[in-house]
Amino acid sequence: MSLPNLLTISRLGFALLIAMMLLSNSLLGNIAATILFVLAALTDLCDGYLARKRGLVTDFGKIMDPIADKILILSIFAVLAHLGLVRWWMVTAIAVREIAVTISRLRAMGKGEVLAAEHAGKIKTVLQMAAITAILLFLIFERSSGASSWFYKVEAGWQSLINVLMVATVIVTIGSGSVYFINRWKNQPSQPR
Repeated sequence: MSLPNLLTISRLGFALLIAMMLLSNSLLGNIAATILFVLAALTDLCDGYLARKRGLVTDFGKIMDPIADKILILSIFAVLAHLGLVRWWMVTAIAVREIAVTISRLRAMGKGEVLAAEHAGKIKTVLQMAAITAILLFLIFERSSGASSWFYKVEAGWQSLINVLMVATVIVTIGSGSVYFINRWKNQPSQPR
């Protein structure tokens, strides 16, 4: 298996480790989860770059890269919702979009089509990762005793930022899913009558 594909698969392991660290509900666990999440995000940047640069682009990578992203993002959002940091309706809306697009991609793959991630989908992934990063940093500062003196002065503003990021994330996620399905519908060959 090529290095880019190994990096893609590694995000599945990162998803499990990050969930475990967040569920430990401790400052050390939150710090570890944040570091692991940054490393997972870096694998997302590196796998595609290396695949293109070294001529290692594969059908497996084209389909597995967005699936690994979805598993990473959805597992973290689910844990954050479980901890009461994200609303469940937001996670559900994101999950429905991600599952619908993944099913569509797998059906296309069954017909011999391999659909790489679209530009709108990449923007969606960046926004999701930004929202998760903001929440993970919030958790670290909230639990850190050294930050308590200044953190409580900015806590309400930070929570507002997280709420705005999450609403934007849901809107862009659903919007990019709509763009995906509109493009799929436009590119469908006409059926003989």
